[in-house]
Amino acid sequence: MQVSTLLSPQAVRSVGTMTSKKRLFQELGELAHTVYGLSANRTIEALMDRETLGPTAVGHGIALPHARLDQAKKVCGLFIRLERGMQFDAVDHKPVDLIFALFAPSNAGVEHLKALALVARTLRNTDLCTKLRANDDPAVLHAMLTETARSQAA
Repeated sequence: MQVSTLLSPQAVRSVGTMTSKKRLFQELGELAHTVYGLSANRTIEALMDRETLGPTAVGHGIALPHARLDQAKKVCGLFIRLERGMQFDAVDHKPVDLIFALFAPSNAGVEHLKALALVARTLRNTDLCTKLRANDDPAVLHAMLTETARSQAA
């Protein structure tokens, strides 16, 4: 599994600011609908339900919200880079500015966990995160995410 199989080039956005998790999840829901045909409302609801189990911010300005959706055909992702970080109840109490959301079919089993681990490993690369924060072009962000992961796998 590679990031390029999870993340469509159209699923990458650079956004100025977000005022709340709810607003971020609305943005993710709309993007999931546009790119993957998933129900925006169901996506938002699933993300909010998952977040009640515990925050999906992992520290260092990174959040990995994820959910299982009956209508998802395969594991897929969305990436949003924020110009200005937002509070996300992160373990290190730092604002989040890099968000990689994952959606998996309800019956995905370990594929969902493998994808989550892959994304977490990819964003653990501090050089990559610095480059992502310094760029706002979605095409370049997508290329950085997919190329870095590909070169790490080699």
